[in-house]
Amino acid sequence: MTAVAAVGRVEPGERGATAIADRVIAKIAAQAAREALAAVFPPDAGAPHATVVVHRDSARVRVVVELAYPSDIGGQCSAVRRQVTHRVKDLAGMDVPEVAVHVERLHTAYERDGQGGRIR
Repeated sequence: MTAVAAVGRVEPGERGATAIADRVIAKIAAQAAREALAAVFPPDAGAPHATVVVHRDSARVRVVVELAYPSDIGGQCSAVRRQVTHRVKDLAGMDVPEVAVHVERLHTAYERDGQGGRIR
């Protein structure tokens, strides 16, 4: 090995690491929630948003969503958990041991029809 080659070579343990910002993981999680709810997303609902806590190679995620009602709320929350876990693992290489889904608002068919007002 020449002196030039030896100078340019860095041992694997000394190369460093790629750090992914928490806000990037949060954006991936929010987009994954949108994907999971695409078929049932109420037209007047706010976009999902997420917060994360990253520790080494794992991320704990909290996703806030709005859902249609009546619907299978538990099933939709499960779909969000699965999609967020899958997308964060695929795109960021992080394990997701916890995805908390917070349903901020339910949109009734009555609201979606534009009738508004009070239901008696």
